[in-house]
Amino acid sequence: MRLKPQVRTVLAYVIVSSLWIWLSNRVLRLLVEDPDTLSLMQSLKGTLFVIVTGALLYVLIDRDLRGMTRANRLLLKGNEQALRALVHAMDIRHKETSDHSDRVMRMTVALARLAGLRGEELRKARFGALLHDIGKLALPDAILIKPGPLSEEEIAVMRTHPQVGYELLQQVDFLRDAAEIPYNHHERWDGGGYPRGLRGEAIPLVARVFSVVDVWDALSFPRVYKPAWPEDEVIAYLRKIAGSQLDPAVVELFLANYEDIKRVGLAD
Repeated sequence: MRLKPQVRTVLAYVIVSSLWIWLSNRVLRLLVEDPDTLSLMQSLKGTLFVIVTGALLYVLIDRDLRGMTRANRLLLKGNEQALRALVHAMDIRHKETSDHSDRVMRMTVALARLAGLRGEELRKARFGALLHDIGKLALPDAILIKPGPLSEEEIAVMRTHPQVGYELLQQVDFLRDAAEIPYNHHERWDGGGYPRGLRGEAIPLVARVFSVVDVWDALSFPRVYKPAWPEDEVIAYLRKIAGSQLDPAVVELFLANYEDIKRVGLAD
């Protein structure tokens, strides 16, 4: 039977401590006869005991923490693989390019890093970008893959998907804090977006970063309702909507590093 980490740590501590106390006391009694010297040696022995057992505890706890870190990393990797399979199925259902979600995820993380996001913020960017359209699971195919323009009623239904996506992710503990992109990627810099009409820097930075990548990707690849645009027209359009739909500083950052970010997105 495999013992729990905390049980292993306690057992090791108790065994080593007991052996040290028993053996060291016997050795001192055999070697030291003077009471004052014995008292001093006992004090030194106690100090050494504290140092050694403290070091032992550190080693044992560090080992177990490393093991838990590896386990968490494997769990996170497994979760991401499962989510990628789900998102890949969504892309096929929505008739997106087959690697759309993976591509925008990679490019979003690259641009977010350039924008100064680090550590946990990059993890949120990664999962949020991958799951940006998770709310579309609740929408009918008649709207999602309609080849022509949507009616006003259909537009109203389509615009519910950020809220639906947010509510879905709040039900999953490790994805709750990754909801900023799914919830806010249709907000506009000028306040004309949805679902909440946020304006400017009230829109989370990670969502502003993703929006630039998402617009680039939507125009650069064919959809059921349009062909792919020429690259120069896509770049010109990004410049045009900087300051209205998109954060102008993020657009500038994207274009300044365009070739590197695109290479990340198009990598096999």
